[in-house]
Amino acid sequence: MKYASPAPLSFGGAARDRARLGLVLVHGRGASASDILGLGEALALPDLALVAPDAPGRSWWPTSFLAPTAMMAPHVEAGLAAVDASISALEGGGLSRNKIALAGFSQGGCLALEYAARRGDLMAVFGLSAGLVGTADTAGDPSDDLYGFSPKVFDYPIDLSRMPALISVHEEDPHIPLARARESAEVFERLGATVTFQVAKGSGHGITEHDISELRRVLNT
Repeated sequence: MKYASPAPLSFGGAARDRARLGLVLVHGRGASASDILGLGEALALPDLALVAPDAPGRSWWPTSFLAPTAMMAPHVEAGLAAVDASISALEGGGLSRNKIALAGFSQGGCLALEYAARRGDLMAVFGLSAGLVGTADTAGDPSDDLYGFSPKVFDYPIDLSRMPALISVHEEDPHIPLARARESAEVFERLGATVTFQVAKGSGHGITEHDISELRRVLNT
């Protein structure tokens, strides 16, 4: 099933026609576009235009991102379309695609990483407490390292040479297995991206000060 209508967009930061850079922000489950825009505002970059899509029902998909491909595929496609619309809105204000970065948290981080791996051609991608969804199922058995789910195929025929990619996760995250986050970092390295993989100590599921510092560093480059 696909969403009946495109996800609405919310805007913040600098005016799109006067901004130096654009940032698409993708919220997590139970949150909203206005919530994740607060992350962009916290970066305190006055020349950064912000846009965030709103997921229907405050969720991009109804299950874990680790679920089988057949369950995930229609929801991922709808989410990718929402990111496409967000990028188009920034392009409509005069920003070229290579001046637009993509960031998301939790579900939104998974969607951001998946978009970058499938579509590419961005300034940077930031997956905060996130991992790749994958392109297909494998024949592998369910794994404790993947919270009882089976491994996925990560088949992305794309060149992300030198694109900065941040993937972060806690050592013990209730929603994002460390194994999947680490594998996602390895996939982006294979695709040519310049990867920063950050693992916060202990248990948790949230955006860290290290995440914000990395966002600010890359967007200030």
